[in-house]
Amino acid sequence: MSERLQKYLANQGLGSRREIERWIVEGRIKVNGVIATLGCQVSAKDNIVLDDKRLQCDSEKQPTEVIIYHKPQGEITSRDDPEGRPTIFKHLPRLNSGRWIAVGRLDFNTSGLLLLTNNGELANRLMHPSSELEREYAVRVFGDVTPQTLERLQQGVRLDDGMARFHKIIDAGGEGRNHWYHVILTEGRNREVRRLWESQGVTVSRLIRVRYGSIALPRGLRQGDTLALTKQQIRQLEANCKKS
Repeated sequence: MSERLQKYLANQGLGSRREIERWIVEGRIKVNGVIATLGCQVSAKDNIVLDDKRLQCDSEKQPTEVIIYHKPQGEITSRDDPEGRPTIFKHLPRLNSGRWIAVGRLDFNTSGLLLLTNNGELANRLMHPSSELEREYAVRVFGDVTPQTLERLQQGVRLDDGMARFHKIIDAGGEGRNHWYHVILTEGRNREVRRLWESQGVTVSRLIRVRYGSIALPRGLRQGDTLALTKQQIRQLEANCKKS
């Protein structure tokens, strides 16, 4: 049985569908010696090559696995970095086949919950804007935050890449001008939490993701450690993003 190349490779855990589509557009994938195009059909009998390296594809789809990684500050979410900074992928458990795919990213100075899966289709659905999955962050800010500031951040602020807003802001306490809030968004634009606060003249001094969809950062999971989700938790995640 054949299926679209990007879906086939995503199901093999070789990348998210969006990432694989980019490889195809860039001409990096060949199928049976011919440069692939978006939408071409493949099966297990085809010879698929990425950057002149043959991809090892299993005839059967691997069971879906999802893990939580408690990311510390000072690590990047990419596999390779020209600056030689530490990457999260050096600390993850080994897979029998495929590879871990990060569900979204956390920037170098952000810590907290990061989901990773071997199922590229699931990763794509979890990240897709139409899923509207909530991302919750604990954020410590430095500066004067008035009721008017909080109202503007929830009504909407124009950033360089369009309008953005927090769907909810919860006061989490603190002393003086260093104050904690929990903020909730339903999209994952680059540095969006920091840029929203900075648009109001407020500096973010600490940022921690504490929840993604139905999955919260477990108490007691130390920075740099991982935890596998149960089958029930994976089913709940899949159900939450079915509409995408």
